Amino acid sequence: MASFVSTHLFLQLLLAISFFHFSSAARRLAESDATQQPLLFQYHNGPLLTGKIAINLIWYGKFKPSQRAIISDFITSLSSSTPPTATQTSVATWWKTTDKYYHLSNSKKPSALALSLGTQIVEETYSLGKSLSNQQIVALASKGGQKNAINIVLTSADVAVEGFCMSKCGTHGSSKGASVDGKSYKFAYIWVGNSETQCPGQCAWPFHQPIYGPQGPPLVAPNNDVGLDGMVVNLASLLAETATNPFGNGYFQGPKEAPLEAASACPGVYGKGAYPGYAGDLLVDPTTGASYNANGANGRKYLLPALFDPSTQTCSTLV
Repeated sequence: MASFVSTHLFLQLLLAISFFHFSSAARRLAESDATQQPLLFQYHNGPLLTGKIAINLIWYGKFKPSQRAIISDFITSLSSSTPPTATQTSVATWWKTTDKYYHLSNSKKPSALALSLGTQIVEETYSLGKSLSNQQIVALASKGGQKNAINIVLTSADVAVEGFCMSKCGTHGSSKGASVDGKSYKFAYIWVGNSETQCPGQCAWPFHQPIYGPQGPPLVAPNNDVGLDGMVVNLASLLAETATNPFGNGYFQGPKEAPLEAASACPGVYGKGAYPGYAGDLLVDPTTGASYNANGANGRKYLLPALFDPSTQTCSTLV
């Protein structure tokens, strides 16, 4: 069973009056310094992910090779050794915001986290059916390596998952794995679903018209795939939260059962000037018209969410 699960917040939560503290965090970048109220993140003294960690991908359902490449290139981009030019922003630069959590948790000897693309498991036969429970997601995640690993389950557009589109776009958590070399380890896992046909207005915004709130025009997806580009947004959020709060006792604010974490503290923010219904001032590809804020491996472009910077207590964006 998962010891900790965090859901990526829907855009509708950003816009709902009853969740005002979420929307005020999203507007933080548009407010003046004089009016900003700091969001106090707490470190709960638990371990963060450290060392060399393999990211294993478990593909459940039908995905085209070109779709799998969008995700695998994103994972590879996290640790790219090629520095961006002076006019470029990169996925690796975005990921470096998580380093600040490590420095604050252990200022005397900060630990390093090195991510790499691990194994990929393709499960196209729907062995567990097309309607999955949370327990079945954990079972699928356990197919990946269970030591020094993050196992990511990605479900295709025709697969329903418990709570998907009703309360979540994805989850992260941890589970006790099998014994390795006589020792039992916890492994971290993530699940993200392709929302293209089920709820793109909730889980693929800003690449699709939102169901609630301001009805601005949707942005052009940088990889020309609304479902997969939406998955990248949710995966990026959950990956940052997995690194900084893998077992439920790392960095978060609020109750453990419904915490604000590194990305969920900044919902709907992708660039400076963001406000409800507007993702922010982004870069635009002059050829395709696609909106993005990060360059990745193999010439990829991605739109990545703002992350909460614990050193400044504000939401940090690439552009």
